[in-house]
Amino acid sequence: MARTNFDQLLEAGCHFGHLKRKWNPAMAPYIYTERNGIHIIDLHKTVQKVDEAAEALKQIAKSGKKVLFVATKKQTKEIIAEKAQSVGMPYVIERWPGGMLTNFPTIRKAVKKMANIDKLMQDGTYSNLSKRELLQITRQRAKLEKNLGSIADLTRLPSALFVVDVLKEQIAVKEANRLGIPVFGIVDTNSDPKNIDFVIPANDDAKDSVEVILAACCAALNEGIEERKVEKADEKAADAQAESEAEEAKPKRQANRPRKSAEAAAE
Repeated sequence: MARTNFDQLLEAGCHFGHLKRKWNPAMAPYIYTERNGIHIIDLHKTVQKVDEAAEALKQIAKSGKKVLFVATKKQTKEIIAEKAQSVGMPYVIERWPGGMLTNFPTIRKAVKKMANIDKLMQDGTYSNLSKRELLQITRQRAKLEKNLGSIADLTRLPSALFVVDVLKEQIAVKEANRLGIPVFGIVDTNSDPKNIDFVIPANDDAKDSVEVILAACCAALNEGIEERKVEKADEKAADAQAESEAEEAKPKRQANRPRKSAEAAAE
């Protein structure tokens, strides 16, 4: 069963590409036609690509790994934050911090610095500081929270990137490519899909377009998370049963020992 359908995508405006003069020829396989100087995306292919991406995302979530969502466009920030939070995944909606993937240890240090500031504020270490010094620290904390707060729980490199507008987020895409991290991307007609592992051809500017695609992908992630929980619960139940059977077998072996020694004595 498809996770999206043609009518859903059509209603959300996923088919509207960019002006013909702004197109990237590499997107030709995903373009259906051109109307009034605007390229129209083939939504049948979009449905297929959404399903492929969703299945891959489901397997990533099922294995317990993280997907980092990236979208710094003003109109998509809230959607990304909402959807990523709903499935417990990290996200970047402010400026992409250069070297976030390729220089990940430095980013982790900045996140730890934010945690240290919180700790020192709570234990009263900063209580003797002047108002000016306290204000500077507070501002520094706020800046760190704005840029890195959404990735505070990302303790290791993500297993995949989900990018809205791969042209705007090309630095993030390049870093992921360099490290061999798979990239899922909503790719419009003005972008180059060659460095994207899972291309989802669609309008990356319209809020409704991005939302309908994210809803399908996040539903798949949620399925993977739930299946992982079920598998873990089954494993625990199997381990508990094995331990119980082992405990039941112990008294039987102990009961048999005296009988054997008695037989030996009789001989």
